[in-house]
Amino acid sequence: MTFTLATWNINSVRLRAGLVEKLMREEAPDVLCLQECKSPVDKIPLEGFQALGYTHMVARGQKGYNGVAILSKLPIEEVESHDFATLGHARHIAGRLENGVTVHNFYVPAGGDEPDRTKNDKFGQKLDYLTDMRDWAHRTKPQKSILVGDLNIAPREDDVWSHKQLLKVVSHTPIEVEHLAQAQDAGNWVDVTRQDIPDGQLYSWWSYRARDWSAADKGRRLDHVWATGDISGAAHGSRILRDVRGWEKPSDHAPVFASFDL
Repeated sequence: MTFTLATWNINSVRLRAGLVEKLMREEAPDVLCLQECKSPVDKIPLEGFQALGYTHMVARGQKGYNGVAILSKLPIEEVESHDFATLGHARHIAGRLENGVTVHNFYVPAGGDEPDRTKNDKFGQKLDYLTDMRDWAHRTKPQKSILVGDLNIAPREDDVWSHKQLLKVVSHTPIEVEHLAQAQDAGNWVDVTRQDIPDGQLYSWWSYRARDWSAADKGRRLDHVWATGDISGAAHGSRILRDVRGWEKPSDHAPVFASFDL
């Protein structure tokens, strides 16, 4: 069985339902994981998605912020959801496909503006969230699993437009990168995107603040697709749909795709 999966921070699924449907029509991933849905689950506009074949969903939501959803053409059963760092936020949902693959969809806290937990509670919450992710992976030893989402960290030097200039900017600080690496190692997670595209600058997010985001091209790779080592070799075809960032009234994130032969 070959299936294609995509992850996308949509920045309001109700506001951008039309963009979700456009992606479904034009790219037709079998599984679409959304973050920052900003909607209670019962308010997610499913009718249009279902009409395009996405008849299955597992989700966690809340009014106005956070929220994660897995929309699928394939049958999927909810298997777990965690409130890491006990923030009371809808930031994780997991579903299992009929082939036994578990898909984890994460929205890691952004961490605020100041990379110092003594001055910025949000940064501390982000580090605690990543620590809980690490401990969960150590404890559960995931297998035959895919982890996707807006992890809000660009770990590699070539995952940002300027490594030197962003070393003290939240999302690329050494302590965040270290925490993410520990979470990754604990679950034997393989960065599928970089497995397929090992070299060169690669971004999935561009700030709204830039007058011309594409010309400035000051991006960061905040959105990730990982797979456990037992199935990472089955992954291929990774790509980031940069052009989606230029759609009308877009999210500031672009979708990240990967396919799996399982």
